[in-house]
Amino acid sequence: MTNKQKTDEETVAVYDARVGDYTRMIERTGDNPALISFMELVRPGGIVLDLGCGPGNSAAILKQHGFDVEAVDASAAMVQAASDMHGIAVRQATFEDDYRDNAYDGIWANFSLLHAPRERFSDLIAKFAACLREQGVFHLGTKLGTGEARDRLGRYYAYYSREELMAYFHAGGLTPVREFTGESAGLSGETASWIEIQARRGDESSNGSSNGSSNGA
Repeated sequence: MTNKQKTDEETVAVYDARVGDYTRMIERTGDNPALISFMELVRPGGIVLDLGCGPGNSAAILKQHGFDVEAVDASAAMVQAASDMHGIAVRQATFEDDYRDNAYDGIWANFSLLHAPRERFSDLIAKFAACLREQGVFHLGTKLGTGEARDRLGRYYAYYSREELMAYFHAGGLTPVREFTGESAGLSGETASWIEIQARRGDESSNGSSNGSSNGA
């Protein structure tokens, strides 16, 4: 199966068509406590992969705080929006494309990997964990639940429980250190519970938890 076939084309088409609506939604969410936490955890000035950057808001903030950002998104319209709005160099790429092993101090996967096929999720967590340097930080934002479904707009989602996510993280050599939970409505208007987990590669620290506002999809 090719990379293109593993990417849900209907989901990408929705983001291409609704880039303006999505950008306005993100702008209304204000400061993101999870992004602030992520920047505290990642090595100052480190290299960060923004995996599924959307219109580039988080990538722009990361750059403003001195991080070296590599931003990617599967949607051509989102790539263009990130470039136009923030002057960010963004590469159009899917989760299945090649990424450098042991190259990043942080990976910001905020409500992006929930669009990956459920049967690929554990392999993708392991793949991107291997892209982190030792003590690198992986951030995952995703919706809580079970199974697979499409929302009102036709976007594909895979849902996971907290316990499943923790198991995938530990299997990938990632130790959770902070988490955020909440409930909010995304682009489709449907309200959903979500979780954001931040973990270190190889770290054995105890984790903390918090509540905050999601910049989710």
